[in-house]
Amino acid sequence: MTALLINDVCAAAAAFAGVTALGKLVYDITGSKFDLGLLGLVEFAPAALLVLVTGAVADRYDRRIVAAIGSLGEVIVALLLAAHVGRHPDGIAVILGLVLVFGIARSFVAPASRALPVNVVAPEHLPWLIPRYSAMWQAALIVGPVIGGSTYAIDPRYPFYAMAVLALLAAISVMFVQVRPSPIVTPAEPRGGLHDALEGLRFIRKQPVLLGAISLDLFAVLFGGAVALLPAIATDRLHVGAVGFGWLRAAGGIGAGLTTIALARRPLKRHVGRVLLLVVAAFGVFTIVLGATTSYVVAFVAMAALSGADAVSVFIRATLVPLATPDDKRGRVGAVENVFIGASNELGAFESGVAGQALGTMGAVILGGVATIAIAGAWWRWFPALREVDAFPTRVEVDAG
Repeated sequence: MTALLINDVCAAAAAFAGVTALGKLVYDITGSKFDLGLLGLVEFAPAALLVLVTGAVADRYDRRIVAAIGSLGEVIVALLLAAHVGRHPDGIAVILGLVLVFGIARSFVAPASRALPVNVVAPEHLPWLIPRYSAMWQAALIVGPVIGGSTYAIDPRYPFYAMAVLALLAAISVMFVQVRPSPIVTPAEPRGGLHDALEGLRFIRKQPVLLGAISLDLFAVLFGGAVALLPAIATDRLHVGAVGFGWLRAAGGIGAGLTTIALARRPLKRHVGRVLLLVVAAFGVFTIVLGATTSYVVAFVAMAALSGADAVSVFIRATLVPLATPDDKRGRVGAVENVFIGASNELGAFESGVAGQALGTMGAVILGGVATIAIAGAWWRWFPALREVDAFPTRVEVDAG
């Protein structure tokens, strides 16, 4: 259990430190909101292109080894980024190339790591574990951006050295994770090839609760990806430097962390589906506040609040999805979910960058918040099976329809 939590916090802190530094670096070099979006698109592309491979690998091989190898790939990319930044680049082509390689490594880590918690504890104990697992991620959401922003202010290479160290610790700690017997189950009728690789997508399509929960995250955060524009918000609207930007991004971790602590003390047990839809709407409301304000304090509070709402959404989805998925399909379902999450975050960052370039920072963020509220309302109507989920299942329940 301890090794799993250490792996989670180190892996997430490495990613957040790197992403924070990369956003600041790219905006310092080009001053373009579109390039901030392009950065997210490049990071997302491997997860989408390799989805048929990464999930199958996570289901066929030891998930700990897959995650460790991917983390070592992240270490190499971080060191190459530090070396390149030390040459004071005046363009971003090489940076985007290295981010693409990072995305490839991350696309193997994500489905393997996402399937591990349910291999560590019995299904009925997963609602107890997920808030603690999420708390480590939220701690990383605070520590990672602070490390990225603060060390960038000293020397732009330092965040990537920190990223390398944290990713190395993640690779080591995941190998000490103790799993329950037979964590990887071979499918009863293995077909191999494309049919086997597509099983995760077919399974999600047949389960309305899974499809609703995962697609809700995709579309809501796709249009509410204000975090991608934080470098522009901090510089152009709030007039703060790298340290202020780092703390603004860390505000998300603070809000999400406090929410996760509350969930750990009093786990959500009833009205799961309705709460999920309501917190997504709240996410949209606070996104609008973030886009409209020119006050650093209000922006800080808005970031904390929208991230707190997102933390509840993450808790529900991270508990519900594995409990509704057989173990032999969790890697492939996790790979598809990773594409949906990547689309909502990184592809959402691209959408925000394009909208920010066309509409300005304030217009893009406010429009995204309005769209997120509309998505929550549409899913309330279109996915009644998700809306009516009351409690988390204690065993895998498959809808054959």
